Amino acid sequence: MMRTQFPAILVAVTLALPAAVAAQTATQSPLRSPDVIFVPTPPEVVAAMLKVAKVGKGDIVYDLGSGDGRIPIAAVKDFGAARATGIDIDPQRIKEATANLQKAGVGDRVRFLNQDLFTTNLSEATVVTLYLLPSLNLKLLPKLKAELKPGTRIVSHAFDMGDWVPEQTLDVDGRKVYFWTIPKR
Repeated sequence: MMRTQFPAILVAVTLALPAAVAAQTATQSPLRSPDVIFVPTPPEVVAAMLKVAKVGKGDIVYDLGSGDGRIPIAAVKDFGAARATGIDIDPQRIKEATANLQKAGVGDRVRFLNQDLFTTNLSEATVVTLYLLPSLNLKLLPKLKAELKPGTRIVSHAFDMGDWVPEQTLDVDGRKVYFWTIPKR
């Protein structure tokens, strides 16, 4: 009797396996189409962004569109931030960032979330970094001003925020970095 049950169990598992793989693949697709293609921020620009924001031990850094995770990892590892969170809509980028995090050895203070940056709660951030298109920065601006506490620093690689004049603009090897602080209400 055991001989006849074993093949039946094997058949059931074999039939269920493709469905499980398909379900896993389906959950790994982006929440929606990404707004931008992934272009990594060069290390010297990452350092300049975190330096101009004066990231330190009391900071909670949120990187919007975090890609391979280099900014959250550097914020904690190189600048001593208390915690950092990377937000990316593409699960492939989250997978890559998580692998980079394991190599960096700061996993207890960095996390990566597969979320839409337009719906993620950003209110605990003391520093927000981004490398998005100008139209996305403008679309995100009301959310940043509404959710972030006064004094929260915002740093953008390459693109400004329209009429919101940056407090500082840096040139890092031909690349622009813009810096703002959320004003008092």
